[in-house]
Amino acid sequence: MIRLDNVSKQNGHQILYIEASAALNRGEKVGLVGPNGSGKTTLFRMITGQEAPDEGQVAVDRGVTIGYFSQDVGEMSGRSAVAEVMDGVGPVSEVGAELKELEAAMADPDLADPARADEMEKIIERYGEVQHRFQELDGYALEGRAREVLAGLSFSQEMMDGDVGALSGGWKMRVALARILLMRPDAMLLDEPSNHLDLESLIWLEGFLKGYDGMLLMTSHDREFMNRIVNKIVEIDGGALTTYSGDYEFYEQQRAQNEKQQQAQFERQQAMLAKEIKFIERFKARASHAAQVQSRVKKLDKIERVEPPKRRQTVTFEFQPAPRSGEDVVSLKSVHKGYGNRRIYDGLDFSVRRRERWCVMGINGAGKSTLLKLVAGATEPDNGTVSMGASVKMGYFAQHAMDLLDGEHTVFESLEYSFPQAGQGTLRALAGCFGFSGDDVEKKCRVLSGGEKARLVMAKMLFDPPNFLVLDEPTNHLDMATKEMLINALSQYEGTMLFVSHDRHFLAALSNRVLEVTPEGINQYGGGYTEYVERTGYEAPGLDH
Repeated sequence: MIRLDNVSKQNGHQILYIEASAALNRGEKVGLVGPNGSGKTTLFRMITGQEAPDEGQVAVDRGVTIGYFSQDVGEMSGRSAVAEVMDGVGPVSEVGAELKELEAAMADPDLADPARADEMEKIIERYGEVQHRFQELDGYALEGRAREVLAGLSFSQEMMDGDVGALSGGWKMRVALARILLMRPDAMLLDEPSNHLDLESLIWLEGFLKGYDGMLLMTSHDREFMNRIVNKIVEIDGGALTTYSGDYEFYEQQRAQNEKQQQAQFERQQAMLAKEIKFIERFKARASHAAQVQSRVKKLDKIERVEPPKRRQTVTFEFQPAPRSGEDVVSLKSVHKGYGNRRIYDGLDFSVRRRERWCVMGINGAGKSTLLKLVAGATEPDNGTVSMGASVKMGYFAQHAMDLLDGEHTVFESLEYSFPQAGQGTLRALAGCFGFSGDDVEKKCRVLSGGEKARLVMAKMLFDPPNFLVLDEPTNHLDMATKEMLINALSQYEGTMLFVSHDRHFLAALSNRVLEVTPEGINQYGGGYTEYVERTGYEAPGLDH
């Protein structure tokens, strides 16, 4: 269906691919993996024809339709989210838009004037033609399907019919994703489709992609999501493409096994080479052994050397021990909170004790972030009290924290400003743990991507660790390696946690309590996210399986 034959590609001084080959076949669901900057997006762009390889060939079978979702969604405004989604399917959206205009014209009271009867007749006649064309294109069913996809991605009816231009960047990404899903092309290329999605939307998308019968090629920083969908992995490593059959978990095991075998092979060959070289060194001066020495020198020249496995750069971060807090960390009593006419909490009672790790679950808009803001003091309750326990030192991570970075500071200056007492070496090591190596520490904060800002804020918060962490979607924008490092570090952390996340691997690894926020009130579960799923039978509130 899609083939890459001996493709080489260079971006500036960076070599991305060297004679790389891979085949993507109909019906396969393929995960594309590789470190940041290894050329995943470039591969997508070569398949869609937006970029050409320097050498080699990218061949797409004749007649194959391709839908490509990228993080760069472009401008959207002036029409409804539904119309924007239907636009990806071709002329039907234009016909639908004209139909809506004609319906609005027919409802215009001015046209009811008998003097304008001819005008009204022409509109009605045109409406009949357009409606017939819309039915021919299966427009009514398509609009229903478009609404179904948007609902799956957590859109309310109001958001579907409102101006798409009024939506935030994250919601516009969902519109762009819905457009590709509705299109159902022969091949779907999805670059980080799991970014910006809440847990309910993520699980819905997982089900949709499992049921999609075309070829899927996707990247994702969510290992659980990737693992449940793909049946093949294509890895970019050192300019080559390597294919593994199986899901993401199998790929990880296979890769580790291959590395182990390669290391053993390398060590065996090194031992044999050392033995041969020792013999040559020992007998090269003796005439009686000249023939043997010569033959062994020739043999060594001919041996194909085994390379040691490439060591993946792994970052680790260890918390300095946090000061101990009292047993009662935070207590909410009879808390009432609303926005306008909307009541979020009516008499909420909830308390957190030392070393508890609460993950907060709830459908979109249930009040998860509001709860974290109340605890962190970022918003006040309308009634009731929020009281912090003795010796509690809190660290609060929320998306808005990234907007508070000084844009003119470099990454290093930002760390230095926060920790003037720390040595340069310590701060460089900290920056390295959070993915800022080499010249990256000299980047100005204003040019950092969302992921880089999140990593910098996280580094500043965890360097001098609080004993109570309040985290709102801490894994948004983080790549798998940083996420893994964060999970490992937090699992060693001895403080208390209250957090919201849509990453199931993160939830399962770190929670030991679950707070479920529902319109009827809150439910508390002892045991972490894994036990919650076993007990309730669903992975997210409001999503029965």
